[in-house]
Amino acid sequence: MDLSALERVALTAEEKGMPAGAKAVPLLAAGAQGWNVLREDLAFPLLLLKRSALAHNAAWMRGFLMKSGLRIAPHGKTPMAPQLFARQLDDGAWGLTCATADHLKVYRRFGVRRVLFANQLVGRHAIGFVLDELRRDPGFDFYGLVDTEAGVVALAQAAAVHDPGRPLQVLLEVGVPGGRTGCRTLEDARKVARAVRAAMPRLALRGVEGYEGVLVGPSGADIPRVNAFYDYLIETARACADEGLFAAGEVVLSAGCTATIDLVWKRFRGLDLGRPHGTVIRSGCYLTTDSGRYGEYFEQMRTRTPELAALGEPPRPALELWGYVSSMPEPRTAVLTFGRRDCPYDKGLPVPARRHRPGSNAAPEALGPDYAIKQLHDQHAVMETPDGAPLRVGDLVGVGVSHPCAAFEKWSWVPVVDDDYNVVEAVKTYF
Repeated sequence: MDLSALERVALTAEEKGMPAGAKAVPLLAAGAQGWNVLREDLAFPLLLLKRSALAHNAAWMRGFLMKSGLRIAPHGKTPMAPQLFARQLDDGAWGLTCATADHLKVYRRFGVRRVLFANQLVGRHAIGFVLDELRRDPGFDFYGLVDTEAGVVALAQAAAVHDPGRPLQVLLEVGVPGGRTGCRTLEDARKVARAVRAAMPRLALRGVEGYEGVLVGPSGADIPRVNAFYDYLIETARACADEGLFAAGEVVLSAGCTATIDLVWKRFRGLDLGRPHGTVIRSGCYLTTDSGRYGEYFEQMRTRTPELAALGEPPRPALELWGYVSSMPEPRTAVLTFGRRDCPYDKGLPVPARRHRPGSNAAPEALGPDYAIKQLHDQHAVMETPDGAPLRVGDLVGVGVSHPCAAFEKWSWVPVVDDDYNVVEAVKTYF
């Protein structure tokens, strides 16, 4: 990747998290400013990333991939942060996953070479952009999805007009009844695959993809239905292989939302298609995980897949949101200076983690389960506290957040801190 464009990015006083009146600071020099979050060198509320957790989570995933033999194309929609993309690719990611043409424009601006476009490629602008990029850059390795004959026709017609000089690679998408995109039956899947074959050399069928995240709820994955879906994906791949519908080269199979990567491992290992193939998972949340549902998903994996114990502690939350206590209007109530504009709430409310009194040299004090966020407003969080809680107006409170995808999108930049909350880096997001 080429991160040189970030050299022109500056953090200004208008950025959320930067102090009023602050002079512009080059993004790549943020770690050299001597900032410390607990010393109030930055403004609050403030979302941050913990460096040690990022390193731990990256190492865990490297171990998982080595043990399982799977590949990963992390879904970049989670952070939309090129610096984190580069970290994942340096860790050996097979490529990156994206979902929209807007995502893809950012990826290409920063030189991402291999992309799994986990969505239907539709519309003049999106299709044209991809085909023009394929013509412009011979090293661009792109995989889109198809699930209808009409979609195949549209792509083939556009490829004839834009003529990228090589086939547009596609994966046949299979889906779940009542879910999102994807062929619902094997017969429908065969028809779409045959249409791609008929569209050669404009198109090339390179594999089969599916998304099982619609089978994962608040309590975890519906394991029988997830496994049945994987069986359907495998059956589709075998049918395409038997009929000779795949183009030359290794067949790509892709599944695996964050909650079910262990199930992919167990279901796909030992698979024989009669030709070379590789399985790519697309977990986007492993690098940061969260303090809510995703953390629970990793614990569920450890319970149902004992082999993961060899990897040690599972991924731990890297995201924290900090704000002040602004009011204590009632007994056992503290109002904090962040809200829905600053953190996600669709998969759970923030979880109080620690407090700090500005001016104190003491390490932040952990908060127990008797602290809980009960209401989240646009700019306020109402926290229930135990009797006699050692809080006062002006104290800082740090919380864990849920749903990393919806956390990053609310911030244009995120500081990375060491375990003493010294800022060591700043990450730029592109939403």
